[in-house]
Order: sequence, then structure tokens, then C-alpha cells
Amino acid sequence: MRVLRSTPILCLAATILVFAASPRMRGQSQNNQTSQNNQSSNNQTNQSVADPGIAGRGKKLVLKDGTFQIVREYQRKGERVRYLSAERGDWEEIPAAMVDWDATEKAEAAAASEESTLLKTVHHEQLEQKAELPMDVDASLPVAPGIFLPPGEGMFVVEGKSVTPLNQASADIRTDRKQRLKQVLTPVPIIPNKRNIELPGAKATRRINSERPEFYLREPAPDPDAVSTIKKSSRPGENGPEIELVRLTVKGGKRQIESIRSLFGQDISEDRNSVLLQRWDVAKDVYRFTLGQELTGGEYAFAEILPNGVNLYVWDFGVDRKGDEGSTGKH
Repeated sequence: MRVLRSTPILCLAATILVFAASPRMRGQSQNNQTSQNNQSSNNQTNQSVADPGIAGRGKKLVLKDGTFQIVREYQRKGERVRYLSAERGDWEEIPAAMVDWDATEKAEAAAASEESTLLKTVHHEQLEQKAELPMDVDASLPVAPGIFLPPGEGMFVVEGKSVTPLNQASADIRTDRKQRLKQVLTPVPIIPNKRNIELPGAKATRRINSERPEFYLREPAPDPDAVSTIKKSSRPGENGPEIELVRLTVKGGKRQIESIRSLFGQDISEDRNSVLLQRWDVAKDVYRFTLGQELTGGEYAFAEILPNGVNLYVWDFGVDRKGDEGSTGKH
């Protein structure tokens, strides 16, 4: 009877031993152990090594064992530290005694310094790129504190806080009668011809009172099909406008811009009294002109020097002042 009762128990034990020794069970056991080892290894790696991409989205919470956690924020509450993990996106807690607070503060200061340096570098590069690129032309170009250049093409004068346009006037070319008489009376053709470019009237309608006004010229965009309000008597140049401020000579109720002498069909001289002037490129197709001397009383005109000579359409104005004769240079 004892043998018969113990026989089923022995059979069951033998069956369990055979199943446990089978290759399938051994493989599952090895896989489970390997998975646990890999998970433990990954946890250690995640704690001590931070992904550079994650580091850029959080800050370091440095631990005393030399490792750190990348966190978005942390809160110290008594003996515990609660932090939002940048890697896992969950709130976690560790003992405050595990945190190296001095190293954490240094890491935050270093990160802030690096960010500030990066921002300064980017800002400097943006300024350099902006300086290299031409400015767009618009009606919001400042010419004085709180004063902007009006829209449209043409020449503008800035007097204090006033900005107004100058109108173009049409000049004529006339042959000098005295020079023509000399040619008739001289048998040998050695007397050169003389032509004068003149504006009608002894005084310009527009008057300027400032001693050192500034001037702005907005040129049309280089589009051959576009119609410009700036008149030109011949083809313009290709390197931007060549502008001169000419002090006019008043004779016989006319204002003389230039005197041209020619011999045998060739121009040999062009005489005009030009005021010292400096040009500044302030934006695309916009130019600023500043004076090298004070404007004395008299008549003036801005003349564009074209490849074929002076543009016969000039911007004229006058200055009313007692007595002075400004120093001029001849070209």
C-alpha cells in the first residue's frame, strides 16, 4: 500500500523535472535573465550619460556620484527633490542628500554663459549680414529724429524737421553772341565756340534758409520699361548718379549753369562753379548729400552729370543771405 500511494507522486515529480530540463524552458530563462541585465544596464547608462539633444532642452541636476539627470525643472522639498525628467517626461523623486548642489549651480551658470555667448554671436552675424545686404526702399527711411523720407522719386531737402521735394527746371543751351562775333571778325578759325547752359529767370522760386541743409535723392529702380518722374536729357550712367551742386552765375536775367567751349567740333572745356558735396549710399537707389561748406546767399542747382554732358533738367533753389560770396571750385 505504501508503494502504491507514493507511485503517483514520483511520476508527477519526474514529469516536472523533464519539462524544466527541456531546451525551450532553458531558452526562456536565459532570455528573461538577459532582458533584466539589459534593462539594468540601460538604466545605469541613462542616469550617467545625457543625450546632447536632450541636454539642449533641459538643465543638469548633478549627483554626488558624478552622474547627472537632465531635468526641465526641479523642486526641493525638505529631504526630497522632485524633478521633471527631460528624458522620460515624468515627475520623479530622489533624496536631496544625493544631489551635489554646488556642482548643479556651476552647471547652470556655465549653461547660461554659453547661451549668452551664442546669442551674442548670432546677433553679430545678423548685423553683418544686414550690413552686406542693400536696404529696401520704402517711405519709412529716417532722415532726422522722428522724420522720414516721403515716398516717390526725386530730390528732397531736409531743413531741421522739414522735408520737402525740389522741382526740376528745364535749362536751355544758347550760343554766346560775343564769342560768335569774334569768330566772324577773325579770318583764321582759331576762336572756339562757346555755348552756355542757362535757366530762365534771375531767381529760383524755391528758397532755402538753412546754412547746412541735407539733401536726399531717390532714383527710379533700374527698369527700362518703367516711367520715371525724374527727367533726363540723355542716357544715364551705370554706376549711380553723378550729382554736382552748382552755384549759378546770374547774367541778363538768366542763371548760367555751365559754359562749354569747343573747337573744330570737339568740346575742349566745361566750366561750372561747384560746391563741395559728399554722397552717401543710404539705401537701394537712395542717396544722401551733405555739404562741405555753408551755403552763402545766391542761386544754386543740383545737376546730374550724364555720359553725354550735363542733364538739362536740374533741381534749382536759392539762398537769401546778406552779402556773402561762397568759396567755389571750378571744374
